[in-house]
Amino acid sequence: MKSFYDFNRSSPQERQEQYKFYPEMALFHIALREELGEEEYAAFYNAEQEAQKRFLTTMSHQNTAKWATA
Repeated sequence: MKSFYDFNRSSPQERQEQYKFYPEMALFHIALREELGEEEYAAFYNAEQEAQKRFLTTMSHQNTAKWATA
């Protein structure tokens, strides 16, 4: 399944699908878009998208079923 940030925001169909699968995140982003300027929101969205990619990449390298302890 796609993450919230994997959908194409330019496609109305994909945006509708994104809102269907992630209603709380969609409402949060709608409110955030209203509060921030266009550039600020785009920067936030891109930063979250990059953070999501880094997190998934890090998790994919974990090859044991056990949690690492500090």
